[in-house]
Amino acid sequence: MNANSIFKSGLVAAQQPTWPDPEAVKSAVAELESFPPLVFAGECDNLKKRIGEAALGRAFWLQGGDCAETFAAATADSIRNRIKTILQMAAVLQYFSSLPVIKVGRMAGQFAKPRSNDMETRDGVTLPAYRGDAVNDLEFTKDARTPDPKRLVRVYNTSAATLNLVRAFTQGGFADLRQVHSWNKGFAADARFSARYEEMAKEIGRAIQFMQSAGVDPESFKSVDFYSSHEALILEYEKALTRIDSRTNNPYDVSAHFVWVGERTRQLDGAHIDFAEKIHNPIGVKLGPKTTTDEVLAIINKLNSSNEPGRLTFITRMGAGLIREKLPPLVEAVRKSGAIVLWVCDPMHGNTYEAPSGYKTRKFDDVLDEVRGFFEVHKKLGTHPGGIHIELTGDDVTECVGGGEAISHEDLSSRYESACDPRLNHTQSLELAFLVAEMLRDR
Repeated sequence: MNANSIFKSGLVAAQQPTWPDPEAVKSAVAELESFPPLVFAGECDNLKKRIGEAALGRAFWLQGGDCAETFAAATADSIRNRIKTILQMAAVLQYFSSLPVIKVGRMAGQFAKPRSNDMETRDGVTLPAYRGDAVNDLEFTKDARTPDPKRLVRVYNTSAATLNLVRAFTQGGFADLRQVHSWNKGFAADARFSARYEEMAKEIGRAIQFMQSAGVDPESFKSVDFYSSHEALILEYEKALTRIDSRTNNPYDVSAHFVWVGERTRQLDGAHIDFAEKIHNPIGVKLGPKTTTDEVLAIINKLNSSNEPGRLTFITRMGAGLIREKLPPLVEAVRKSGAIVLWVCDPMHGNTYEAPSGYKTRKFDDVLDEVRGFFEVHKKLGTHPGGIHIELTGDDVTECVGGGEAISHEDLSSRYESACDPRLNHTQSLELAFLVAEMLRDR
């Protein structure tokens, strides 16, 4: 059963594809409405409870994955390496902070991207912009760039296959804490962080052996809860996968456990915020440097007027140069209002620039500095720096400059594989985890 009737009609939906054939859209939507859920309402409720704990300072949120997933990259190796990277980062964060870490993949649905312009021009040829594999193809030809709603069905099928593998890895023994050593195998990692990680893994191993010798063998060592998330951007897809939960009669978007509304689509009177208001999943909203305190309080009133812990997460994307100036008034206004929200730092999207070679990139030092500023603001205001939202890959790409490997602008062309924005590679992700863990430990 779908729940399309609950959403307001006639609202403006920003950043939507211009589909050339309305009948093909209806056909794709009807097919999606007939499919089983990708996730279950009870899992969404469990995640909401855990977010509520993090909002109250008793856990930390780690969200990571591709800028934009592609159908071609949905391979077993790529999925496994992303999971390994997130598991490694979570182990580092949890070990040093003694806080539970909520593990969330930016995967199994992150196939669409907002764009600054509807069209792209190259050498005098103008075609629709690439909006992610959910809409069209990266190749710059008329056929490839024509939006095709059949791709939404392929998004569902690829997401289902991805989630199937994620569940196998996280529930089938791969994510067992006693495997913490093996997560580092096969990674061509920076020796400094590899050695530090191995030392931590040995200490975790000794602690587990001690507990086992004392007769303690918790089931929680053997598997982890791993949640899926993506931006709720293409509303035909999200609404087609909204279902009424048989337990509660409440609507849930069963395309992912957690969905967020982007900076470009969070108009209070727009279709995306209306969608987020109606579903009962935990919801995120991206906040950029132009966000006002009035907007933040209005979003809270719209999406979580009952002040349910775990319902609302604010993901800030200010840029390293603005975080210390722009974030404090927002956090202070929310604190004074008494609203319970989880504050998460996205240090990626405010720090993108074009390298001399033409590649979009980010400086590792800027990413780190924005996280550091995020922690400083929360420490000063007495609030909890609740998590980080990172675009990363488990592969050894060269997309962000700096870090322990000292990737330069000249290195970008050697392994630049992102379909959209630059991601931290495995080594940079692990390095960031150690540095964030130190901030958490000292908070």
